[in-house]
Amino acid sequence: MTDFRAMHVPGDPFILANAWDVGSARMLVALGAQAIATSSAGFAFTRGLPDGGRVGRDEAIAHAADLAKHVDVPISADLEDGYGPDPIDCAETVQQSALAGLAGCCIEDIAPDGTAYEFAAAVARIETAALAARQATRDFVFCARADGVMTGAYDLDEAIRRLQAFEAAGADVLYCPMPGEMNDLRRITASVSKPVNALAAGPWTQSSRTDFAEAGAARISLGSALARATHQVIRDAGQAMFIGGDFTKLGGIGSGEVDGYLQTGAGSTAGLS
Repeated sequence: MTDFRAMHVPGDPFILANAWDVGSARMLVALGAQAIATSSAGFAFTRGLPDGGRVGRDEAIAHAADLAKHVDVPISADLEDGYGPDPIDCAETVQQSALAGLAGCCIEDIAPDGTAYEFAAAVARIETAALAARQATRDFVFCARADGVMTGAYDLDEAIRRLQAFEAAGADVLYCPMPGEMNDLRRITASVSKPVNALAAGPWTQSSRTDFAEAGAARISLGSALARATHQVIRDAGQAMFIGGDFTKLGGIGSGEVDGYLQTGAGSTAGLS
């Protein structure tokens, strides 16, 4: 299996493709994904739930571990705020993730109610999580997220202050989703020495891999963008069927092609454990 840590090269980003079930993970691997991440929102959708802490830690980690059993690429888990306000909550989340065989995870600094953890508390949470990652019996890549720009909790200057503190606290990868524009991403990558994750979602889907590379990103994740695109197909087909009696939007790819992706994406060792 590819060394997940070695894949993080600033200026030469790989795509960390977010899947929401075994089928989507296998298709993405067959299409070229070198690593897979879970999506808290995408997985919540499969449970009939909105995003935002509705799925608990045990279920989220079990979901990521299930993907790891079925594809032969590194799996990183989106684990929201670490499932609790205290540093020990984040440490336990990292410990359980490593024990589950994952290659890494990310933890954000926004609580389920949408408020940002106070600066000192946010740093303490990341420091404890990073220590747990270093104590794991296998290499574990821990990503610290500063989500306040995306949620409106704080501005870019505060995000950079937090990311610099998260780097000093031991995080392996740093991540500020949706920082505004590409120049803001350049500011972020220039402000830290550790690899930076960028998000291809919303208006950022108009940027290319080359754009992200030139801004200094080391990896590009999709968040829930691909899951939401799938739901857009369901919405569009459903509206056409139920309002206009039109079934033309059901003309998708054939079952043989899908079967081929699922078999290819399984890899050489996946599914044997």
